[in-house]
Amino acid sequence: MNRAIALIPIIALLALIGMGVFLLTREQQRETFSEGRIGRPAPVYTLASLDGGDPVASASRAGRPYVINVFASWCPPCRAEHPQLMALQAGGVDVVGIAYKDRPAATVRFLTDLGDPFSDVGIDADGRLGLELGIIGPPETFVIGADGTIVAVHRGPLTPQVVEEEILPALQRARS
Repeated sequence: MNRAIALIPIIALLALIGMGVFLLTREQQRETFSEGRIGRPAPVYTLASLDGGDPVASASRAGRPYVINVFASWCPPCRAEHPQLMALQAGGVDVVGIAYKDRPAATVRFLTDLGDPFSDVGIDADGRLGLELGIIGPPETFVIGADGTIVAVHRGPLTPQVVEEEILPALQRARS
């Protein structure tokens, strides 16, 4: 009888380990927080503008699709994706830059060195908007529809392929 009672904690521990292994290794698509926001309203925001002008606000873009790009001067992948943002701007895409947890002076140097592809740059010094968007870290790009919903999310640096296969089609869907 005492032996059976002594085995109960070991059996319970093995059952918990087995359940953990099953949950971690099962084959299924895992939804990330950002991707889970697709189809939901984008956060409402008002941020200080990098140029000191009018605040950068979601309300100023109501009724038209646009792209939000979360970036930082200290982020090497942000530097790598920059030519794609410049190409989007050259193609007439409204791209709002969100300087994530960055110093304004460093952001200005970054954009002076590489060019400024953004219609507006908002300063998210404490990362609050990034948190509301569900980012893990820069760079991350969001396509916002004319109705204010998140149409697409891309984590990581933009590449020509990502722009062609994800961002531009999402903007087309956002316009219709």
